[in-house]
Amino acid sequence: MKISASFLGVPNIGQTLRRLNVTDVDYIHVDVMDGKYVKNKTLSFNEFKEIPNYTRKRLDVHLMVQNPLKMIDNYATLNLAYLTVHINIKDNLEKIFQKCQTYGIKVGLAVNPKDDISIVFPYLDKIDLVLIMSVEPGLPGQEFIKSTLTKIDSLKDEIKRRGLKTLISVDGGITLDNVKYLKDVDIIVSGSTITKSPNFQDTIKKLRA
Repeated sequence: MKISASFLGVPNIGQTLRRLNVTDVDYIHVDVMDGKYVKNKTLSFNEFKEIPNYTRKRLDVHLMVQNPLKMIDNYATLNLAYLTVHINIKDNLEKIFQKCQTYGIKVGLAVNPKDDISIVFPYLDKIDLVLIMSVEPGLPGQEFIKSTLTKIDSLKDEIKRRGLKTLISVDGGITLDNVKYLKDVDIIVSGSTITKSPNFQDTIKKLRA
């Protein structure tokens, strides 16, 4: 299982990224919000493009925006591992997949807590990753929604049935207490559990255990 560390809500982004850079965390999770798809709004790309000044870790970019298509050109210039958009957006998903493919970017689709997991099944052979939201998107520090576990099982069964290699990522409310239920997923996104801990590396090690 790989770990993607989110810095959403931290008071000092640069300092947090420097501390994460010296850990063995796999990715830095970058939450991008437009104030439309979700109520909150994050930094602009001009600010996010400074991330490589603080860390060499590859980025796991999560676009919580209504119209991500026009943003791909910018984010493609960063050290991207994955770029994930939400399935229920205004832009055409096929065009997003094609543009990401042009840049050689691995693409993911995010599914919200209220969505039935089957909504993503028609796209599984066109994407690299499914991001299951285990909290409502847009706010840090929420509690893990237990019905997420059923979604994981259903998605795993569908991926296995079709012989696909699509990865499963889970984002939101993951703690040292509930991570034991997520050992079979490919990537977990952890924010405050890591960034509010005194020792980032120790916490990352415990999440992997």
